[in-house]
Amino acid sequence: MKYLITIKKYKKSLLSLFVLLLIVISISNYTIQKNAKNKTYSNINSIQKNKVGLVLGTSKYLKSGALNLYFKYRIDATIELYKNNKIDFILISGDNGNEKYDEPTDFKNELISEGVPANKIFLDYAGFRTLDSILRAKLIFGLDQFTIISQQFHNERALYLANKNGINAIAYNAKDVSKRYGIKVKIREYFARTKVFLDIFFKVKPKFLGSKIEIK
Repeated sequence: MKYLITIKKYKKSLLSLFVLLLIVISISNYTIQKNAKNKTYSNINSIQKNKVGLVLGTSKYLKSGALNLYFKYRIDATIELYKNNKIDFILISGDNGNEKYDEPTDFKNELISEGVPANKIFLDYAGFRTLDSILRAKLIFGLDQFTIISQQFHNERALYLANKNGINAIAYNAKDVSKRYGIKVKIREYFARTKVFLDIFFKVKPKFLGSKIEIK
């Protein structure tokens, strides 16, 4: 009898924790979406000009070897901004954790092949997380205003981090992928949005800093 009561209490506790988690995720998601209102743009004619566009990195290829559509669409969005004179320089921030994995250089090479001059492109090799990319843009590259370039769901989270760290940022939405293609990424995003508030509360800093770099 005692064993059954213990099991019931255990299940009830798990259910309560699950409900609490859902509430926290929902509140985090709502807060980040609300903050991004009127700060994300999908129409090239509506977005204001900024000196620098910050491209948030991702891998060029999937594990299957296929081209990553998140990568492709961010390239497309960056080129659109640059060729329409909505940005003068491009800062690419991504993971370069080892010699065989280099997100910033992959983006740079692709942009150059599309006609963007190499001297207009700057690389941040220590953008291991969105938090790192946003804070390093300010602390290392001296930017307190820029245009973030990624998919809308990612832009919204990046904007929240930027605004909470005294950065006047807007965002340009790259084309999104299909729900089936991006389901795992979207699920992770809900948890990433919740973690944002922990990072802000504990004042988490980028993994690496370094010498300052001027974009000009």
